[in-house]
Amino acid sequence: MASIDEQFSQAYNHWDLEALYTDLASAKGKRLTPVEKCHLRGLLCGLSPGEIAEKLGKNGKGVETDLCATIYKYVKNLLDKSDEKVENWRNIGEWLDNSGYKSQSIQVKGLDISPDKTVVNVTNINIEKNHIVFFISMKIPTSQTADIRQEETENN
Repeated sequence: MASIDEQFSQAYNHWDLEALYTDLASAKGKRLTPVEKCHLRGLLCGLSPGEIAEKLGKNGKGVETDLCATIYKYVKNLLDKSDEKVENWRNIGEWLDNSGYKSQSIQVKGLDISPDKTVVNVTNINIEKNHIVFFISMKIPTSQTADIRQEETENN
């Protein structure tokens, strides 16, 4: 069985989890626990609390109770929705998506920019006038038939 840190890892393909973990830790006042991160990833993969519990071999009511006391509360605090009720577990993903935490995918014919194929290197980091400046190089594989023109990328 996969470790708790590996459960629901497909959420990394569609969500900016590192930013989300950091921001939720600020809302919580301390870092998220591995269990909290796991439950959040499960929700972001579109699984109900019952389905998360089933995949983790836990009690469904227990996971629901944990989510209400932790993730739901942290998300509401983060997004200034403290007065709103979580009517459905899907609200969490919708709210986070609307707040920009879902990764934006770029579709360009002939390019495969999936995280496992794209190579990103940070070549230099400087501090200039109270700003951190990163110099980044990216290698994105293309197919033999890639025909990328300016007007095609502008249309996407």
